[in-house]
Amino acid sequence: MNKPKYSSAVLKNEKVEYFDVVDIFDRVVGLAPREYIHANKLFHRAVHVFVFNNQGDIFLQKRSMNKDSAPGKWVSSCSGHVDSGEYYFDAAVRELGEEIGLHYSKDLNLAMIEQARPETGYEHVHLFVCNHDGELKLDICEVSDGMWIDLEKLDLWIEENPRDFAWSFVYLWKRFSRHF
Repeated sequence: MNKPKYSSAVLKNEKVEYFDVVDIFDRVVGLAPREYIHANKLFHRAVHVFVFNNQGDIFLQKRSMNKDSAPGKWVSSCSGHVDSGEYYFDAAVRELGEEIGLHYSKDLNLAMIEQARPETGYEHVHLFVCNHDGELKLDICEVSDGMWIDLEKLDLWIEENPRDFAWSFVYLWKRFSRHF
């Protein structure tokens, strides 16, 4: 049976995003607007994708200054909320296309699952990885800049200037790099 999707609604010419509210075990317990979920620190779902090239570098994006969360901060290759009724994998594929112009899923693998906690913004996070050696098409509404960076240089940059990054990215990167 297909679950209904409630990814957005229009009220007074404004787009309102609705996400599933979940419990500590990632079971859906309700539906609420994005702003309400964030303001009340309710558990919800998100995906992050780390895109690596054949040299082993990771692609990072710098969030647009128009974003309400971590504007101008460096973050994962792409990330985003899971829409109501959407699967984590499908959300990762969607975000790859929307944010950096990758429209495929053949090489996308689940690398890590993080339970919702303050460090993740109260998000249950599925972190995916993939490889790509080609052009990326950045969505200027979402992304102000992007770059490939060597992993050792990234670790040093985070150590020296952690405020350049979204805190959730720093948390996920440290967890990921310990295990891979």
